[in-house]
Amino acid sequence: MRKDYHLERRKYVIGGFVVVIVLIYLFRLFNLQALDSKYKEYADSNAFLRKAIYPSRGIIYDRDGRLVVYNQPAYDVMMIPRDVKDFDTLDFCRSVNITVEQLRKRFADMKDRRLNPGYSSYTPQTLLTHLSAEDYGRLSEKLYRYPGFYIQKRILRQYNYECAANVLGNIREVSPADIERDDYYTSGDYTGDLGVERSYEEYLRGEKGFEILIRDARGQIQGRYEDGAFDRNAVSGKNLKLSLNIELQQYAESLMVGKRGAIVAIEPSTGEILCLVTSPTYNPSLLVGRQRSANYNELRKDPNLPLFDRALMGSYPPGSTFKPTQGLILQQEGIVTLGTAYPCSRGFISGGLRVGCHGHGSPIALKPALQTSCNAYFCWGFKAMIDRKSKYGSVANAFETWKNHLVSMGYGYKLGVDLPGESRGFIPNSKTYDKVYGEGRWSAKSIISVSIGQGEILATPLQIANLCATVANRGWFITPHVVKEIQDTVLPGEYVNRRIPTVDQRYYESIAEGMRMAVTGGTCKGANLPDIEVCGKTGTAQNPHGRDHSAFMGFAPYHNPRIAVAVYVENAGFGAAFGVPIGSLVIEKYLNGSISPGRKHVEQRMIATHII
Repeated sequence: MRKDYHLERRKYVIGGFVVVIVLIYLFRLFNLQALDSKYKEYADSNAFLRKAIYPSRGIIYDRDGRLVVYNQPAYDVMMIPRDVKDFDTLDFCRSVNITVEQLRKRFADMKDRRLNPGYSSYTPQTLLTHLSAEDYGRLSEKLYRYPGFYIQKRILRQYNYECAANVLGNIREVSPADIERDDYYTSGDYTGDLGVERSYEEYLRGEKGFEILIRDARGQIQGRYEDGAFDRNAVSGKNLKLSLNIELQQYAESLMVGKRGAIVAIEPSTGEILCLVTSPTYNPSLLVGRQRSANYNELRKDPNLPLFDRALMGSYPPGSTFKPTQGLILQQEGIVTLGTAYPCSRGFISGGLRVGCHGHGSPIALKPALQTSCNAYFCWGFKAMIDRKSKYGSVANAFETWKNHLVSMGYGYKLGVDLPGESRGFIPNSKTYDKVYGEGRWSAKSIISVSIGQGEILATPLQIANLCATVANRGWFITPHVVKEIQDTVLPGEYVNRRIPTVDQRYYESIAEGMRMAVTGGTCKGANLPDIEVCGKTGTAQNPHGRDHSAFMGFAPYHNPRIAVAVYVENAGFGAAFGVPIGSLVIEKYLNGSISPGRKHVEQRMIATHII
């Protein structure tokens, strides 16, 4: 009998299909029972309720131990959707002070997986946040009427001072992106938003705990599983001690009311920021509780941009506060000595190009040039360096050398302050001008304005203050930071270790002397205090969009400096008009604790004058 080989082969094909199907079922069963925890969670949720215990968030103090930010209890209404039975929605809404329409919208948002990716009817979901004490009391008495609901204790931030909102930041409910980025969070959790609340979130938030409650067949809670043997206590967040002097912060903010701009004060020996002011600002308490969202939207729409931290994010032409960097670079590169003098006939004049200046002696050397803020001196010095092909080979190489010195001083890149949102400012490189003028077709005269802090040069008030601290230290700085201590934790090395610019330290003393001369008999005479040796440098930054900006940087005392400060007031005119008096008041307030009677009129004028 002839064998049918086609039938024989078909038998193996069918058998192969059967084997594949069996393997698929076996893999699926293994996946459901061993790998996929979803069904186990559903089963466990019938018998157990895993209830989160939220830790106390870390407390924040100022450098002198004053309590700045602390916690107060808050209450969220939680629900497990599968356990919710029919209930009196009108009575519930009256208890928690919302409308039926708001409740329905909250239910809909909770079930929307775009807004709440982790939604499951078997797991706890946040229905309402931030119940007031009165609402909490009313609901607690009636909670037995609402099966599937319970109250979760949380915390809200409370502020002792109505200042430093840009430094402190706030907390907000986590977004889906937060949950996806960090598995610590679940829907309804809170996280730091802006300021140290954000940058030190992992220290402040602590570690969540939990308790496991057991249910009966009807889903009613019967008590703790195994008497709490498997519960875990929450671990409180770490406390922070800020470098801010909160009273100085308050005072500096009062001087900037009605003005746009910033103040940054640094302790030179440590890099600790003593005050960090942006103006206009806002009361940090506005971003707490149920009104947070509405208040945030109002602040965001404000045309004066109170949420924009001008101290860190504002990029401005530094103007004449930039001249000390030029004196340092020119000395380092051997372009000038203390005896080198340049002419100034009311400005820099070369081949039809003119940069204006004001009346003073001529020719002039480095220290008197700083004293009088001579534009011509620094233009001539810059030209002598950039056009010296015999030393650098090309204009581009000379300019790169100049730029690299500035970068080492903290310009052109983020300094690395421990706050979010820092801007890098802008220092151009030679390629920038190659694109504008053509490669090899530009010279110092093409870009002469950068030598006096104008043109393409942009800096943040933080960078200007850091330069001042570097001069105060005579040639080194520590990365500025606003946190002085973290409980039981060592500060990161960048906030402890010195950074040394590429300019030799021996050249800084002449710059400090020139800045002292500017206060005793130059452009900063308004900062000359009888009992404090102040060193300073004014800046009047040209502004193509309106009135010039008023700037100042200074440090004190001349020997063993304790404070370096930068002030930048937008559209306020000459540096001596607002920058100098505000800066000197901040210095005097910090070093003496009060303003002398003879200068009270200066204080009152700065507080009372509004520019906006």
